[in-house]
Amino acid sequence: MATTNDLKNGMVLNLEGQLWQVQEFLHVKPGKGPAFVRTKIKNVMSGKTIDKTFNAGTKVETANVDRRDMQYLYHDGTDYVFMDSSDYEQVMLSPQLVGDASNYILENQQLQVAFHDGTPLYVELPPAVEMTITHTEPGLQGDRSSGGTKPATVETGLEIQVPLFLDEGVRVRVDTRNGDYLGRVKE
Repeated sequence: MATTNDLKNGMVLNLEGQLWQVQEFLHVKPGKGPAFVRTKIKNVMSGKTIDKTFNAGTKVETANVDRRDMQYLYHDGTDYVFMDSSDYEQVMLSPQLVGDASNYILENQQLQVAFHDGTPLYVELPPAVEMTITHTEPGLQGDRSSGGTKPATVETGLEIQVPLFLDEGVRVRVDTRNGDYLGRVKE
């Protein structure tokens, strides 16, 4: 058990028998009336996101979530295969469980997978990943109609917007929260 004052991003709560992960929280102390905590929580199983308000100091049940370091091995056509780095046990995760993380994971990449009572819940991505541009059109120097960016496809098939001067084969850093280009990787 924890109080709403202890909430942190990424914390998993057990509310009414379902697991919810805290995405955002804000402690609010209005000039008149009691303090409260406004949260945005995501259902771990369905992916549904809701806004929920708690009174300040209210007790909430936290879920026991075990985060394991795992290595992504390959996609076998239907499932994603991960290997536990400590005991080399392989775990197969469904595409629904991996979700949008599939756009950012590369073979042999180290990630964290969250488990609750032995059941995999979700894949935790690092804030940014490095990927190679596999396809992009040549950027025309005089073309500024698009704000100086052009579409580029990276090795996972994700399409991102990059500056005009980048070509195929360049390694770039990509934000895993929104798919934004963060910069070139210096080699």
